[in-house]
Amino acid sequence: MPDDVILFEVRDGLAHLTLNRPARLNAVDPEAIGRWQELAHEIAERDDIGAVLFDANGRAFCAGGDVLAMAELAGERDEPAGDIVRRLADRIHDGHRTLRESTKPIVAAVQGPVAGGGLGFMLVADLVVASERATFASRYSDIGLTPDCGVSTLLPEAVGVRRALELTLTSRTLSAAEALEWGLVAEVVAPDALDARARDIAEGWLAGATAAFGQTKRLVQSGLGRTFQDALDDEARTIGAAFETPYAQRAVAAFAAAASRH
Repeated sequence: MPDDVILFEVRDGLAHLTLNRPARLNAVDPEAIGRWQELAHEIAERDDIGAVLFDANGRAFCAGGDVLAMAELAGERDEPAGDIVRRLADRIHDGHRTLRESTKPIVAAVQGPVAGGGLGFMLVADLVVASERATFASRYSDIGLTPDCGVSTLLPEAVGVRRALELTLTSRTLSAAEALEWGLVAEVVAPDALDARARDIAEGWLAGATAAFGQTKRLVQSGLGRTFQDALDDEARTIGAAFETPYAQRAVAAFAAAASRH
C-alpha cells in the first residue's frame, strides 16, 4: 500500500497526519482509503500518541472520495459499481469510527476548500481551525449522490439539522467566516498563521492533562443518539445504491469528461 498518499509521522507524542494527493484536491482513491483505515487503527492503538494534528498538502483540504478513480475501478471489475463503492465507503467509515472512538484528541488545520465527504474527514477532528481562504460545500446533490464519510451524523452535530439540510440539499458554499458563524469550525485565522495555531492546540493538549482530554472526548461523544456505526452502515448502503442510479451515472460521466479536459 503506498505510504505517500497520506503522510504520517509521530514525534514527541504528536501524530501528524497529512492528506497528500494535491493534484486530485486530496480526494481519496482506493489506495488512500486503505492507508486512512490502516493509520486510524495505528493511531488508536499506539500508547506513545497523545494527540493528532491533521492537515493536507496543496490548495484544497479534501474533496471527499475520488469519483473518477471509483468509476475507473468499477469499469475494470465485473461486479455492480454500487457494491464497489459500498465496500470503499465501509473502509473509510471504519477509519472514521476508529479515530472518533479513540481517546486521542484531534485538531484539523483546514487551508482550503472542503467538499463532499471531505466534510466528514474534517469533522472526525475534535477541533477545526480554518484559514480565511477555506470554503465548505457538500456537492452531493450536484452529482446525484448521498452523504458518506460520516457527514449525515457529523454535520448536523456541528451545525444543526436545518443547516445541515441546507448544505447537503443545495449547492451552497460557505466562506470561512460563515463556517465559523454556523459552528462548523472553531476558529478562523490568517493563512500564514494556520499551521502554528493548529500545532499550538495539539501541543497544548500534550503539555496538559493528556489522558483527561482523551477521556473527555470519549464521554462527550458517547452521549449522542444512535451509534456512529449504525449511521455509517446506513450511509454505505445508501451511497452504494445512489451510485447506481441513472442520474448519478450521467453526472459522474460528465464529471469525468470535464476533468479529462483539464
